[in-house]
Amino acid sequence: MIKFLTILLVSFYLIGCSSMELEAVSSSEDETQKILAMNLSHAENLIEAKKLKTPRMVKVVTVLLTNAREEKIKSEADLIESEKFADLVIIGMNGDTFLGVKQDVVEKTGMLDFDSDIQSFYLEGIKAKNIGSISHKLHLSIKHKSKVKRNYNSANLCDKWGRCDDNLLKINVISSIAANCDKNVCEYNEIIELDLSDELLKNSMNSGMSIQYNYKNKSNKVKVSTAYLMGYLKVAK
Repeated sequence: MIKFLTILLVSFYLIGCSSMELEAVSSSEDETQKILAMNLSHAENLIEAKKLKTPRMVKVVTVLLTNAREEKIKSEADLIESEKFADLVIIGMNGDTFLGVKQDVVEKTGMLDFDSDIQSFYLEGIKAKNIGSISHKLHLSIKHKSKVKRNYNSANLCDKWGRCDDNLLKINVISSIAANCDKNVCEYNEIIELDLSDELLKNSMNSGMSIQYNYKNKSNKVKVSTAYLMGYLKVAK
């Protein structure tokens, strides 16, 4: 009986601590929003934070205010850069096709200089006649040196923390071309297409997209930046 009461009291204590933590976080977020609503400079925001009741509250709100400032700076930079991407989108003669500019990214895969993949991707949009809806494709080329081709088989969407969901997306492998082969390796160029809905692109516009392409027990991640998506979607509509 005593053991049961002890466990019960400890449980109540832990629940109470958990509630206090959640309340503290919620309160800190509320205070942060109140300060941000005053439309002050960042330096003035930090002065306001120092007026809060407890040192812990001051510390948490200061971090939240700094994060908000960094997000605002990034957002403004993305907006400026998106204009450059928008200017580079090619519109078809009938106004029903859209071609985003190609992006090249080098991804290191090992210690040596030649241990790297060259990723090239671009978005393409096609507007359906008489309906107005737009469907999109992400065209991807991956160049690498290997003994065999990779046989990519699927893709997953990932969040900004790198966590990928379990929903496997169907990909279309267009080609896998080998060149400059010797007895050890070939230079492969693997070309893949992935269908993406207009809704998904618009929902990803403010955070960018991260897509994991899978082969065997390995994968490549392709990141489409916020600025790229914003610029492309300004035109492809």
